[in-house]
Amino acid sequence: MSYRVGFDVGGTFTDLVLQSPAGELHTGKRLTTYPDPSDACLAGLDELVARAGAPWPEVSQAVHGTTLGSNIVIERKAQGVGLLTTRGFRDVLIIGREKRYQVYDLQIEKPRPLIRRRLIGEVTERILADGSVRTPLDEADARRAIRDLAARGVGTLAICLLHAYVNPAHEQRLAALVAEEAPHVAVTLSHEVSPTFREYERTSTTVINAYVMTAIRDYLRALRAALAGRGYRGRLFVMQSSGGVATAEAMERYPVRMIESGPAAGALMAALYGELCGHRDLIAFDMGGTTAKLALIDGGRPSTTTAFELHRVNNAPGSGLPMNIQAIDLVEIGAGGGSIARATLGVIAVGPESASSTPGPVCYGRGGTEPTVTDANVVLGYLNPAYFAGGAMRLDAGGAAQAIEARIARPLGLSLEDAAWGIHQIVTTNMELATRVVSIERGRDPRDLTFVAFGGSGPVHGCRLAQALGVPRVILPAAAGVTAAIGLLAAEVRFDVARTFVRRLDEVDAGAASAMYADMETQALAVVRESGVSGDVQIVRSLDARYLGQGYELTVPVPSGRLDAAALARVRRAFDEIYAARYGYATGTEPVEVVTWKLSAVAGAPRVALPKAAAGTGDPIKGRRRAYFPEMRSYIDCPVYDRYVLGAGMKVSGPAIVEERESTTVLPPGVTATVDEYANLVAVLA
Repeated sequence: MSYRVGFDVGGTFTDLVLQSPAGELHTGKRLTTYPDPSDACLAGLDELVARAGAPWPEVSQAVHGTTLGSNIVIERKAQGVGLLTTRGFRDVLIIGREKRYQVYDLQIEKPRPLIRRRLIGEVTERILADGSVRTPLDEADARRAIRDLAARGVGTLAICLLHAYVNPAHEQRLAALVAEEAPHVAVTLSHEVSPTFREYERTSTTVINAYVMTAIRDYLRALRAALAGRGYRGRLFVMQSSGGVATAEAMERYPVRMIESGPAAGALMAALYGELCGHRDLIAFDMGGTTAKLALIDGGRPSTTTAFELHRVNNAPGSGLPMNIQAIDLVEIGAGGGSIARATLGVIAVGPESASSTPGPVCYGRGGTEPTVTDANVVLGYLNPAYFAGGAMRLDAGGAAQAIEARIARPLGLSLEDAAWGIHQIVTTNMELATRVVSIERGRDPRDLTFVAFGGSGPVHGCRLAQALGVPRVILPAAAGVTAAIGLLAAEVRFDVARTFVRRLDEVDAGAASAMYADMETQALAVVRESGVSGDVQIVRSLDARYLGQGYELTVPVPSGRLDAAALARVRRAFDEIYAARYGYATGTEPVEVVTWKLSAVAGAPRVALPKAAAGTGDPIKGRRRAYFPEMRSYIDCPVYDRYVLGAGMKVSGPAIVEERESTTVLPPGVTATVDEYANLVAVLA
């Protein structure tokens, strides 16, 4: 092994980890910098490398996770992005799907398109669903449209033509015409980004890829140059939404695949901690400074989806911007340490607005004036003002109390502690609703699952959230505040390919399907080999299928090896089993239609050597602090444990607080936690 680094940019904090050749982990945490988050990344890496005594030329791998892409989309930051589509389909993004995501709410608004209508051009051409050309591409018309969009300031162009997923000839020719007429314009083609059917989703995916392309490209190139200037000689890898990593160069071409880059790493690490503790069915709960992310881990693997939506409204399906990408099925809500609390209509409301890192919560002393969840946790005594982020930041407890008193307590006629506890409880309730989405709405009973709570704020709220859901067990990892960054080092190199080819399963030409899979394998392997992988690469095949006439599909594994009649019969049996597990029954006789064929090329995940817990020596109680627990009806003198002194096998009973550099764990009354061999706290709830 050699030195490896991972760094994950969140809305409030940037988390960093370095693994030495001996397997030792060094961690760090810094406030995220705006407008350029790479400033915090580079400063934190310099500090981490110096502390570990690791010369940059000896660092063999750097893996990055970032929410930069999703932030650009959510905040509508990009400029000069246009769309070129088939004549008559200019309003696909505006029309979207006609169904309402809240049937009885007359005030809902559909997602606002990323591209203004004046920057959407049309070309005369038409390809049918079987790939045949009904209307040839009118090149003179296309040249006029390209020149017009360029004159309007378009610098990045998404091209999405009808049925290009089955016949890309017209899109390829349009790209050549753009190179002739406007060579400065960057181009994104739908058949390369999302070669699947459903016009609205494919157009949305292509547009999002174009929308973030310029900013992501410039950011990654500058970051690569900065690392090279420090002596780093390896490649920069980026976490994808699917949970696999790819080179920065690949992500410059397909930036839509890294929209949910950072949160995916946390879900991977939660699955690993579950394996270590003997629990494969989990809920991963990652609460940072800006958002909370939740994911279902089923059988040791995070649940995935190919119908991902960004920026949903109250987690309602159909309310966000859709993308046809392979992604870990996450639910993300505006509930973090920086979530702002307000007195609204006589009650406390928390989030989704966040104080972020600038100005941050009031207690940060950086100019914030509105109370946040972190301010409430300081007032409740859960956070140590002198040991926040390992003492790198001193918190202003008096300022936090004054803000809550002025903005929440007095307007609502509450005591200070009741106002602070109300903020804490409301944000936990918000997260409880989101947790039900990834468990109960996925057909899983939370009482049969184990909770893994991490992130800077996750262990503060994890046990309370698990109690509300009836979850019997909570795993609180060591170095919980940088779990996602550690997960970057455990990710496999992966690239996913999907193509729409609609056929009844009993009418599939096995030879044609095998040839398509072979072509997809070549494409996926090229990207994986670009990462410098020299060992074996696993090819995983699957398909999306449905009963004939249905509008929604299920993903079914496809056996490896030759795709013949026997293999297709196994696919049919697998579909019936998966359908019955999801909906409670399966006919076994109705014809099945295959919609999308999918393939993943996966290289083996590197080994992350998690440190073992040392034998307990000395008194783990580092002191006592006044902390509020409603069961006690007041503040109590609460023991505070030093996590680095807790040895394997030790037990901690609540009420108690356990401190480490990157996070703080709160154990409510009646909860008992045991330290396992990897220094994780495994809490059993009363």
